[in-house]
Formats: sequence, structure tokens, C-alpha cells
Amino acid sequence: MKKIIFLLIAIAFTGCSDDFLDRDSLTAISESNFWKTEKDAQLGLNGIYDVLQDPIMYGGSLNGLHGTAVFDVFSDNSYNFYKGNGPGFYMEGNIDPNHFYFNFYWTACYRGIGRANVALENIEAMPESVISQDKKDEYLAQALFLRSLFYTKIAIYFQNAPLVLNVQTLDEAYVPKNSYEEIKDQIIADLIKAASALPVRYPENQYGYATKGAALGLLARFYMYNKEYQKALDATTEILGLGYSLNPSYAQLFTEQGEFSNEIIFSVRFVEGVSDNTENFSATFSGIPKVDDQPMPNLVDDYYNIDGLPISVSPLFNPAKEQENRDPRLNASVYFKGDIFLVDINRPFRGNTATTYARKKYIRNANYPNGTRASRPGGQDFIVMRYAEVLLMRAEALVELNQLSEVSALVNQVRARVNMPTVESVEGTGLSQDELRDIVRHERRVELAMEGLRFFDLKRWGEVEQAYQRLIADNVPGYNPSYRGVKSETFPIPQNEIDANNNLTQNTGWE
Repeated sequence: MKKIIFLLIAIAFTGCSDDFLDRDSLTAISESNFWKTEKDAQLGLNGIYDVLQDPIMYGGSLNGLHGTAVFDVFSDNSYNFYKGNGPGFYMEGNIDPNHFYFNFYWTACYRGIGRANVALENIEAMPESVISQDKKDEYLAQALFLRSLFYTKIAIYFQNAPLVLNVQTLDEAYVPKNSYEEIKDQIIADLIKAASALPVRYPENQYGYATKGAALGLLARFYMYNKEYQKALDATTEILGLGYSLNPSYAQLFTEQGEFSNEIIFSVRFVEGVSDNTENFSATFSGIPKVDDQPMPNLVDDYYNIDGLPISVSPLFNPAKEQENRDPRLNASVYFKGDIFLVDINRPFRGNTATTYARKKYIRNANYPNGTRASRPGGQDFIVMRYAEVLLMRAEALVELNQLSEVSALVNQVRARVNMPTVESVEGTGLSQDELRDIVRHERRVELAMEGLRFFDLKRWGEVEQAYQRLIADNVPGYNPSYRGVKSETFPIPQNEIDANNNLTQNTGWE
């Protein structure tokens, strides 16, 4: 099932070449060679999904070149050991708009946006003789969802940037920046439209395409980012009626065995052994677990003991055996010294990372049975949106609206999966808005750690500077994070884009 989708992508890009949607070939392909059949429309959509597999998006790498899969390195959750590849230098303030990292990320986002625009324009023009109106609406909705996904990344990290909504000629390409508000409004409008046309489920052999739940989930997340809490709450209400549920096992969810879980609302799909459809974010060295994304001590310390109490007050906490009697999500996410991290060769982690911890969530724990080493490209999917996040977004929206009666029950659903105590049994009843806000934010951190969402949360909560203070207090050898105001909360527009386009100006603080 999984292979069908990505073999289609491979066919599309083998048949049309890597220049399939490059500006120089747009006219020839759209007018004479392509967009003639429903199959062409499907392959064109697959070309947009293909961008999500880019290393700088979700594909990742064995070390250094980070994608969204390891974006917690831009926060207090993780440390980027290979600093020269971008994120580490960014956190230390030793980077400028010329660094290739910003160019890679910007280019990948706009490549996806460009492919979506091509698909939208050409699918819309296809007559009913080759594609039904229902199928056309579904394909257009997928393209709108994907364009919105790329634009949310642009909006969150670059903030002000060009808003390109159609296929451009070379002369039309030199556009100025649009405001964040303009980008925001477009994202919301597109996601609302996409959600109205996308199906709740696909046939089993089409698993992985964007659904109604995916559009509503991204919409709710973006509403949360913009503090539009009632609208976020309304979106989660719709999702609650779509039939999702929590996976019984938290740890299994982040393995290939969990890829078809009913908790997953949208994921980026990968296939081990299929050219151009593999990933490296789950790859690991045989001598040491993945070294470019090391959990920080302050994150490890934030997981409670199984009595529901912080380690600072719990009688169950033993500093000499810090992984014992802890929230099970900790041991599902982090390797401690002595843990076996490659089970097929019984290889223990020696604690030989700068933070003394290693990432476990999503990371392969064995070489492949076919002989492929754990350090080679693999087939682990990356979850972009899941039901647990929806429950926590709903809880947070209710807190911010000061509608508190449902909040504890939502948090309890998430805790129950890992047998952690209820809010009532530990924190009590009749809790204030501030108390419940702290509970929900903590729950979000430990539930979603190392899923690429921490920077998103810190920025919208106004807590980026406090996160840097926690990083500094961790005192990790060789790591010198430095908060620099707006330069620690936005990316610069790549300098090569500024140089090539006289209408484009640099973002505030990066001039």
C-alpha cells in the first residue's frame, strides 16, 4: 500500500525529469506534454508531496543538515552538535543571511508552493471529459492544503515574505515581500476551502494523501499560533467527530509498526529501498546514537515521575537512576547511558554525547533485516499531525477562553495512554486558569518532544528568551546559546534572494 503512492511519485519524476516544475520547463509541460488526464493530475499532486521528502523538509540526514523532523534543535529541547550546518550557529548567534541553511529551507518551501500553483492552475483548467468535478475538487483541495503547509513554514520562520499564488514567468518573479497578515489570511482561507472538499478517509491503497482532518488540524494549529482560540476550538470540534483515537502504545507510534495508526492525521511517507523515497532522520550511527540531535538536560528534567510529581519534589526520583519511575514518554524518547540502542548487535549507549543523552524517539533501534545498516536511508514515516496534539490544542484553547470545565478531562486522555495519574489525583480540582495553562503547556512539551513543534510553541507563548535561559543553565560543553531578540525568533531572507531581486528587502533585525 505504502509503496504504491511513492512508486507513482517515482514514475512521475522519472518520466518528467527533475525539471518537471522548474520555471524554464513550465510552459512546455503545461501546454503540450502534461495535464491531459486524471492520471496526470494525480502525478502532478505527487510532485508536490515529493517536496515534503526533501532533507531540509522532513527527510533529514544522518547528521548535520536538519529538516523539520529535528527542528526542536531551535528550542530548549535539543542540541545540534554539527553547528556549522546551521541550527547550532543560529542558536549561538554566529550566522548571517548568507548561510546555506536559510537558502535551502526557503528554496524547498517555495519549490513546494510553485508546484502547488502549477497543479492548481492546470487541474482547474481540465475539462469534465477527463476528470469528474468531485475528483477535481478533491485534487484542488490537496494542492491547497500542501501550499498552506509550506506557507505556514514561511510565515512562522520568515514571517514577511512573497505571497505567490499563481504560475510566474521570469519577468513576474521579482516580487516584493507581503506582510505576515496577508500570508496568514491566505493560509486560513485556503485551509478552510481545502477542509470543505477533502475526504475523511481514502481507500487503503491511497493512505497518506491529505484528508479533511489534516486540513482542519493544520488550521487549528495555525489559529493557535495566531491566538484565535475560538476558531481553533471550533476546528478541533470538527476533528473530534472524524473517528480518530489515540494509539495504545506511545513508543510504537514512532516506529514503522505504528505508521497506520488511527492516531495519525497526516504524515510524510517514506519507503526503505525505493529510490528517492527514503529518509535519513531516523538513521543512526552504529557506535553512538544520532549525535546531531541531542536531548537537553532541561527537557529530561521536565518529565515527571510516575506519581505525577516533578523530580524536584517526588520521593520516587533517584538522581543515580534518573530514568527509573519516570513518565514512560521519557524512556520512549530518550536514551540514557547503558541503554541498548541497537538491539540486533546488543550495542549500549555510553553516554558519550555533549548532553550525556541521546534521542530515541523515531530513531531505528536495529539494522534492517535485509542487511541495510541503520545508518543508511530508511522508510520511517514522519507524523506531521496526530490526534494527541488535537486534544492538547483543544485543551489549550479552552484555557485561553477561560472555559475550564473540559480541560482536565482532555489532558487525562493523553496521560492515560501512558498510565500517568490524572490531573485531579495530583494537581487537584477547582484549578485556576493559570494553573491549568501551566499543566497543558507542560503536557504539550512532554507529549510532543522532538517532533519539531517546540519552537512553534515557544514563539507563540512569548517564551523564546526564557528557553535560551534554560539552555544556558544546562551548561552543555561546547554549546553557547545566545538570545538576540528578533534574530532568535525569525529567519533572515537568504542573501542570494535579496541580491537577485531588487524588490525584496531583508527582514527586520537582519539588515
